[in-house]
Amino acid sequence: MEWIWIITGILLVVVGLAGSLLPALPGPPLAYAGLLVQQLRAEPPFTTGFLVFWGIVVAITILLDYIIPVWTTKLSGGSKYGMWGCTLGFLAAFWMGPWGILLGPLAGAFIGEYIFQKNTNQALRAAIGSFAGFLAGSFLKLILCLFMLYYVLAAI
Repeated sequence: MEWIWIITGILLVVVGLAGSLLPALPGPPLAYAGLLVQQLRAEPPFTTGFLVFWGIVVAITILLDYIIPVWTTKLSGGSKYGMWGCTLGFLAAFWMGPWGILLGPLAGAFIGEYIFQKNTNQALRAAIGSFAGFLAGSFLKLILCLFMLYYVLAAI
């Protein structure tokens, strides 16, 4: 039974890593669930304080994942159209590999801002701000999930 909990925990964290990049999956909460599953083992590897700490970090990360893109978009003069365009561009181009992951959100944000503002220079500036927020949020979630993967593997 011990190995079932270990494998389940690792799988949850790996899916959480994927969720750090895919908007449809809640990356950090899934990775945190991987930590929690480890507690079902015969000898729980983590203390309550450790789990509370990581739960708070995950909650803060979820909040920042919503705040950072809005903040960077607003700083660059963007709108909700750019944020939605960034997300839709990512989803549309995700299947194109690494270049799709990088260029899709930027192109989507530009198209969204251009539809809203009808000004190429302003749309490009806002698209870059929206894209920067998207990258910052994804990077933050990815780092958090990598830390949790480390702890799950170290607990084996």
